[in-house]
Amino acid sequence: MKSLLSFLVLVFVTVVSAISATGDRLLVILDDVAEKASYSKFLGDLESRGFKISYETPKSDSLHLFHLGERAYDHVVFLPCKSKGLGPNLTPNVLLQFINAKGNILVTLSSGSAAPTSLVSLLSELDIQLPADRTGLVVDHFNYDSASAADHHDVLLLPPPHPTRLDVKDFFGAGALSDELIAYPRGAAVALGPGELLAPILRAPRTAYIYNPKEQGETVVADELFAAGEQLALVATMQARNSARLTVVGSAEMLQDKWFDGEAAKVQKVGCQAAKTFNREFAKRVSGWTFQEIGVLRVNWIEHHLNEVGVLTNESNPKIYRIKNDVTYTISLSEWSWTSWTAFHVPSNDALQLEFSMLSPFHRLPLSLDAEHSTSDAAAYTASFRLPDQHGIFNFKVNYKRPFLTNIEEKNTVSVRHMAHDEWPRSYVISGAWPWIAGIGATVTGWLAFCALWMYSAPVQEKKTAVSKKTQ
Repeated sequence: MKSLLSFLVLVFVTVVSAISATGDRLLVILDDVAEKASYSKFLGDLESRGFKISYETPKSDSLHLFHLGERAYDHVVFLPCKSKGLGPNLTPNVLLQFINAKGNILVTLSSGSAAPTSLVSLLSELDIQLPADRTGLVVDHFNYDSASAADHHDVLLLPPPHPTRLDVKDFFGAGALSDELIAYPRGAAVALGPGELLAPILRAPRTAYIYNPKEQGETVVADELFAAGEQLALVATMQARNSARLTVVGSAEMLQDKWFDGEAAKVQKVGCQAAKTFNREFAKRVSGWTFQEIGVLRVNWIEHHLNEVGVLTNESNPKIYRIKNDVTYTISLSEWSWTSWTAFHVPSNDALQLEFSMLSPFHRLPLSLDAEHSTSDAAAYTASFRLPDQHGIFNFKVNYKRPFLTNIEEKNTVSVRHMAHDEWPRSYVISGAWPWIAGIGATVTGWLAFCALWMYSAPVQEKKTAVSKKTQ
């Protein structure tokens, strides 16, 4: 039923797909190119996954995110910069244009230096708020590393989010070992607005808070706090409506080599045994999601057709239907997972729905898995229903938007006509019409009987009386 052209396009897309579903050109912005040595393992992991990394300073003359109206890079990483501005080539407007062009951005912050104004304005535009002074240190007097932060308590130790939660399944589908912790050293944090496009990956513990050690004393007044507890997002994300992604990592130091592996990466909570850090795997999954290596959905094909008995020619994806037709709708979905496309299976606690709507939905139906048309790299979902008794212009619409998954919004427009004069069922087929048909029959029969009696009944003959003449 699917055309040969669609099949060839899918084969071509599968063959040419890179490590990322959107491209492999990665730009790293940092104050000095020599600083990349501190992030050699993080950057080396990106290179090993197939990214082509370019390094630039904010004030470089050769730095341009666009060339001839097209993106010059697919992804951008901002490492901490000490300068307040990022130059004319990285203004908030340019960065928003980059996101609108489906570019992905990874922003790292540091409590030791204020975030550049361009990034502060960009994040504020997306409803991601930084402290007013653009600096701040997250501390926790209960969940800290006793080896490296025994005095200041500014190296937080956090367990990875639970793998069964729907909103973090792409990051921790396999979970972490029980003795692994995420080390969050000397980092900042952000506060997220109520926007539906925002989602936290890693929240601060309830006992954590943020303050400025340069301006606030050892005793912190509650009114002076920017935020505390789970109000603080240590790692936060924003996925735009065009599925472009932006991630904010509050601690750039957690991506440095010393927290990835080795003896220096051993951490220990108070009263607990030493544990390994989960930072390297965490950084892989966060960067993989940001650069669209995971959580990317693709629509392979869509088909809708008549589902009626006795139809000799069943056309695929017709442009016009008739009211009260029985139809079947099928959509095939795949998910990009690191290096290949796999079948996308909707979680058991979620639902993929089909809307058949004009101005408002006439039907909203769950799509169920179609095992017959599903394969190892694509899952088909289908629903069958009867069209409403209303003619007009309708849409088959699938609108699936979930955290950490690219948006699916597919709309197929069809016309629904009324019945032709020769398509209405005969009256004798409708049982409810039988009394009326009987009444019509009785009336006709009675009229014919009356006419027969009238026409074939002879009139009554009158008797003639003789008239005698009078004689005189």
